[in-house]
Amino acid sequence: MTSAKREPVLLAWLDAITDRVGHAIAWLVIAMMLVQFAIVVLRYAFGMHSIVMQESVMYMHAMVFMLGAAWTLRHDGHVRVDIFYRRLGARGRAWIDLCGTLFLLIPVLGFIAIGSVGYVRSSWAILERSPDGGIPGVFLLKSLILVMMALLLIQGIAQLIRQGLIIRHRLLNDTPTHEELL
Repeated sequence: MTSAKREPVLLAWLDAITDRVGHAIAWLVIAMMLVQFAIVVLRYAFGMHSIVMQESVMYMHAMVFMLGAAWTLRHDGHVRVDIFYRRLGARGRAWIDLCGTLFLLIPVLGFIAIGSVGYVRSSWAILERSPDGGIPGVFLLKSLILVMMALLLIQGIAQLIRQGLIIRHRLLNDTPTHEELL
């Protein structure tokens, strides 16, 4: 089997990881909305209040944001300063995306991951809990930082493969431009 045959399979596999995580955490938005609604009803209708429920909304929000970052990258949903990009052809956009991934995304991921390891390790060492008596899993929440870095790295590698294939005319760029989305 040639390298050209293996790369698209690897690309599809990496993208599938990102898509599965993205679709799974999308359900957290609904759960977060329902819990927030329950908090409001309990507080204003019954005078009841739950720190665990309030913290669970914060945990779900953190999970949606951190675990959804790679899915957003995969679907080109991040904010982009578009000065030249939209005027370029598929190969020009691929070069910009490839350089951005290689020289910005991956180094920043490495910096954040290296800087976070001690932070997460310290939290695990004491099995950090909520200071307010809420959810006893702050260490798990902090671990999401490293999970986010891993997921973004997986998608970054997929982006490098995709952009390389587009540059070499071995893959069509099927990412819609902003004008096509409007």
